[in-house]
Amino acid sequence: VQLQASGGGSVQAGGSLRLSCVASGRTFSSYAMAWFRRAPGKEREFVAGVSWGDGRTLYSDSVKGRFTISRDNAKSTVYLQMNSLKPEDTAVYYCAVRRLSVVVVTTARDYDYWGQGTLVTVSS
Repeated sequence: VQLQASGGGSVQAGGSLRLSCVASGRTFSSYAMAWFRRAPGKEREFVAGVSWGDGRTLYSDSVKGRFTISRDNAKSTVYLQMNSLKPEDTAVYYCAVRRLSVVVVTTARDYDYWGQGTLVTVSS
């Protein structure tokens, strides 16, 4: 499975960005996709995830109410709409796939495939 993330960029606080992640290659009958991020000097952290089966979503407390994750089954694409961005959202954002399970979890080690990352910079 190859994951191609895009949509990062620079924006002022309060602005919006939409990240996209296209999955290609081997497919699975059931899986979950998620976004993680790594800010400078910090550990990688879970941002949001979606079950490819029933579309259930999970968000970290830090982005709940501001970010929305969605999927387009036909395009094998997951999106992360980010609104009301804050400087603390500055990070490299990674998409990830957890194969053979529709359950979204927050631990990075449970995901099997990773995209290359896209940089989001929010200035104050």
